[in-house]
Amino acid sequence: AQRLALLLASMKNEDGRILVDGWTDGIAPLSPEEKAMAAAVSDDAAGMLRAFGVAAPEIAYPRLQEALQYPTLNVRGMASSFVGAGARTIIPDSATASIDVRLVKETRADAMIEKIRAHVRKQGYHIVDGVPDDATRAKYSKIARLATFGDGTEAFRTSPLDPQAKALAAAIRQATGVEPVHLRTLGGTVPISPFIQALGFPAVLVPTVNFDNNQHEENENLKLTNLWEGILTVAAILRM
Repeated sequence: AQRLALLLASMKNEDGRILVDGWTDGIAPLSPEEKAMAAAVSDDAAGMLRAFGVAAPEIAYPRLQEALQYPTLNVRGMASSFVGAGARTIIPDSATASIDVRLVKETRADAMIEKIRAHVRKQGYHIVDGVPDDATRAKYSKIARLATFGDGTEAFRTSPLDPQAKALAAAIRQATGVEPVHLRTLGGTVPISPFIQALGFPAVLVPTVNFDNNQHEENENLKLTNLWEGILTVAAILRM
């Protein structure tokens, strides 16, 4: 358990900066137009901290819109032996962590997985494909098994200057009377990139839910205001 904690800690510093070699390779700085678009987004940093119950965010990037332009590395769960009332004085024989990586347009899932594998090897681990047998445990002092689930979902992006994107923004503006907020990259995952790549069409996501809807949790919710406005928005898009 302690070795797993140290291995995970080697992947990020205390500021949240990812330390895996080559993690941001191929990601160019934002253009002046893209910087202006990001600066126009009025993220309520203090309000988000209050809503999520945290004192401070990771400070690897000064603003949320900047952080969204880079791939993430999130430890979403850890497990080993017994804790709480069931705790025992033992040395755990194994420990498990679950990691997710949010991609951006410039990164590929297979390449990012290989970068993680290379980082684990760099920390002195012997990587195995299955549960290590007694001979493997006797030969190597540091053993890691890396398993992936699925092939990953590639990211996609359409420029707000694209004619279809401009038409979409105009339809939303006319239907709601509000100027749409343009986000270069979102933090969510929608597995439609294979269709985009195969058919070659521009795609734009139009979120309609409230930001605090607790997606993927027991109390996932949708405010009625967002429901009605979402219906009007989708109807306007279909008529454009």
